[in-house]
Amino acid sequence: MRRPVRRKGPPARRRPLRALAVLAGAVLWAAGPTAPAPPATAHAPSATADANPATAHAAPPSASGERAPAPPALTVAGNQLMRPDGTPHRLLGVNRSGGEFACVQGWGVFDGPVDDASVKAIADWKANAVRIPLNEECWLGTANIKPEYAGANYRSAVDALVRRVQSHGMTPVLELHWSHGRYTGNSAGCADVHASCQKPMPDARHAPAFWTSVAQAYGHDPTVVLDLFNEPYPDRATPTAEQAWACWRDGGTCPGIGYEVAGMQDLVDAVRATGARNLLLVAGIAYANDLSRWQEYAPRDPAGRLAAAWHVYNFNACADEACWNRTLAPVAARVPLVAGEIGENTCAHGFVDRVMAWFDARGLSYLGWTWNTWNCSSGPALISAYDGTPTAFGIGLRDHLRSLSAREVSRPPTPERSPHA
Repeated sequence: MRRPVRRKGPPARRRPLRALAVLAGAVLWAAGPTAPAPPATAHAPSATADANPATAHAAPPSASGERAPAPPALTVAGNQLMRPDGTPHRLLGVNRSGGEFACVQGWGVFDGPVDDASVKAIADWKANAVRIPLNEECWLGTANIKPEYAGANYRSAVDALVRRVQSHGMTPVLELHWSHGRYTGNSAGCADVHASCQKPMPDARHAPAFWTSVAQAYGHDPTVVLDLFNEPYPDRATPTAEQAWACWRDGGTCPGIGYEVAGMQDLVDAVRATGARNLLLVAGIAYANDLSRWQEYAPRDPAGRLAAAWHVYNFNACADEACWNRTLAPVAARVPLVAGEIGENTCAHGFVDRVMAWFDARGLSYLGWTWNTWNCSSGPALISAYDGTPTAFGIGLRDHLRSLSAREVSRPPTPERSPHA
């Protein structure tokens, strides 16, 4: 179910365009040309990416001169994320929004500071992962993006943030958030063909080229996680659920979507064709809130490093334990499950407390939306200042992460293992 587009941007002129659809979303929740060549990068892919991952893309020391232990190179064993020493691992942290919208709106790369002090503040919450939303047109440097925020300049800024996150021992999760393609159908976030809002599916014109380039940049560094597409919602365009899931996996010409779609299999193939073996997150339909047929339609990954991604807010359709037990638990019994976004629009944390309790009991991963100084309700923002001062909503996540022991943060209680492990 579509959540109100209550977030993804700061106040006033900097708010991403889809945030203007809050009221419309609140009503609904109850209910081409050849792609440009992937840009040259400073990093070459390697078929031996797992060899010596700690030094493959060594992060610089923090401003204090201290270097935290490197984040782990993650693999998959059955339904668990695994560290190189064979112990389970959970991704627990926050989203750092801005890279998806500031560049296409023409005023920057990120929203707010992404310097060492601001990244350290995230680590001080005892987070071990930071999800970084990206814009494919800015990464690829298409002609509609101001040069100072496009192509090599954009990629360099993103890489600097990746390295800062790593320098504080946290896992960077790079995620395709806004993409190309004109969609004006049900629940459209905008009518713009450019990557200025959330589209129902990634586009065949740019998205495979985007992931080819990202994989070329980070394929040698398995400590970087790749989240293929933020919140697919082909179900809002297609007449049937079967058509939505087929579109999700296979792409092509999808009913109700006026551009050629890149399916999840296309994106997995684009990454793996470079030799990259990074962990991949693949979100379900209905704005990533529906995993009911994820196992049936899951793309094939020759590397065997695929995890299901899921998003939840208090106003989503699947927002209670009964739904989680019915639809999430079967997926989590077979593959790793990562809640890439959790949040609520109450300026409190009662709902996310329930989400975290359900995920903790099963040794699963979750990241709060969002580490930006926006409104705690319409954001929903975790912080009121980039020094880590929490909002009334964010204090729930902060205190919970801090309350987990060091063993629980990185090595959760072993959940029930998949019979296919």
